Amino acid sequence: MDRLDETDEAILAALTEHARATFAEIGERVNLSAPAVKRRVDRMLDSGVIRGFTTVVDRNAVGWGTEAYVQVYCHGTIAPTELRRAWVDIPEVVSAATVTGTSDAILHVLARDMRHLEEALERIRASADIERSESIVVLSNIIERARS
Repeated sequence: MDRLDETDEAILAALTEHARATFAEIGERVNLSAPAVKRRVDRMLDSGVIRGFTTVVDRNAVGWGTEAYVQVYCHGTIAPTELRRAWVDIPEVVSAATVTGTSDAILHVLARDMRHLEEALERIRASADIERSESIVVLSNIIERARS
């Protein structure tokens, strides 16, 4: 797909604000018919601009209020794709990133309580060739911004 025009960007903004908006609702906002919005969304899906739609669950709302950041130290070198495969199916892992410094990766982990966190950490450590991990439990969030 070539560059996005202003209408495509407005459609993306509308979907980002409310992904369940109908094509008609988005069309009203961007001054297009529902079928025209659908064609543009389909084109952005086909070209990879939109990678998919998902449900984002507020885990705190369902009682997962224990939060930690886990620094992971691996034996030798492990490819990021291998680490992703190891952790993608662990629901407590909210996000994971490879990092610079002495650790190989850092994970953001949510759990119901400390026992649940401990169980998740055991699964994380058993999932790849991990030498050790260091956990930092969050006491309170003082700044939290939504990603756009």
